[in-house]
Amino acid sequence: MADVTVGELVADTRLGVKLFRLAGESGLGRPIRHPRIQKSGLALAGHYHGVVPTRLQVLGETELSFLDTMTPERRSEAARGFFALGLSCVVLTRRDAEPPRAIVQAAEATGTPLFVSEERSSRTINALHALLDEKLAPTTSLHGVLVDVFGIGLLLLGKSGIGKSECAVELVLRGHRLVADDVVRCEWRPPGMVFGAPADLLRHHVEVRGLGLLNIKDLFGVTAVRERKRIDMVVRLDEWNEAKEYDRLGVDDEYYEILNTPIRLVTVPVRPGRDMGAMLEMAARNELLRRAGKHSARELLARLEENAAISQEMAVDDQPESVVTAPVSAKGTPPPPNSSMAQPTPPWNDSERPQRAAKPFAANESSAWIPAFRPKGGDE
Repeated sequence: MADVTVGELVADTRLGVKLFRLAGESGLGRPIRHPRIQKSGLALAGHYHGVVPTRLQVLGETELSFLDTMTPERRSEAARGFFALGLSCVVLTRRDAEPPRAIVQAAEATGTPLFVSEERSSRTINALHALLDEKLAPTTSLHGVLVDVFGIGLLLLGKSGIGKSECAVELVLRGHRLVADDVVRCEWRPPGMVFGAPADLLRHHVEVRGLGLLNIKDLFGVTAVRERKRIDMVVRLDEWNEAKEYDRLGVDDEYYEILNTPIRLVTVPVRPGRDMGAMLEMAARNELLRRAGKHSARELLARLEENAAISQEMAVDDQPESVVTAPVSAKGTPPPPNSSMAQPTPPWNDSERPQRAAKPFAANESSAWIPAFRPKGGDE
């Protein structure tokens, strides 16, 4: 975690509120190391547990009115005990009255910067939070290219020479915007977002092998660049390898961590003949669909599984009833109908075997039912 001095904080024009210094000029170099504000009203009552000196302290109407209820001796004692903690900075937000003299004297005695804001506590705290979040944000630098495609921040990663900058130029030609090339400065912002910005010296420039450094802003205008963009998706450009397995369904998600924040990762193989600009546009469009609640791969897989289940049920319904619902013998599987076990030897010989009566011949009968002999007589 970085830090910022009190003097740098109050001198920043992006603060949004005006702070007037009352005391503690010698302590303007004290560091502030936490982006959150602390209101330690209990510290004025002598309870110092939980007070973080490197956090900016705010005393509002409630805390100052509590001091007004004390006797002068007790008020001085409370102020000295509070400022003896080595605080980085204290801001008062009550504008309608003079600040307590005990507070000003204790701040000057300990060299603690003391300011008063012209805004209410809520607005002052929000303005300080916003600026401290930016100044104290965890940062890192990555080697890659960041482009804004349809509002989706695509961070292109890959080994040197894979074609990241060429992809960025192709996307700019298609009407999209360049954020950073070669060096991407990443900053974490609550509640869990990572923003990317270019390095100061490389801002608006792209390096293309054979052409050198190109100024995208000068070539295409201000609409072709932007100063900062949230990283929504990481695209790893990988050299095509026939022996390597690539994801062909897109059902399972992979993630790439930047500043302990997982960001969705896709790996796109690169080889001659592939239109990488169109591939990256498709990746951004698909990400927009996913954020709208439509996951194409998973929906297709669900339909396939549903159709497979329906086909299986239909296959069972098409079987003869005797096959589907045939009773199972308690002693095991019955023998085949043509076996000797299924047809035991009858107690009579062949001469005594009863003969089946012959059926009259019909023209539409199947040959399987035609008897071996035909009766004589009739119209024969």
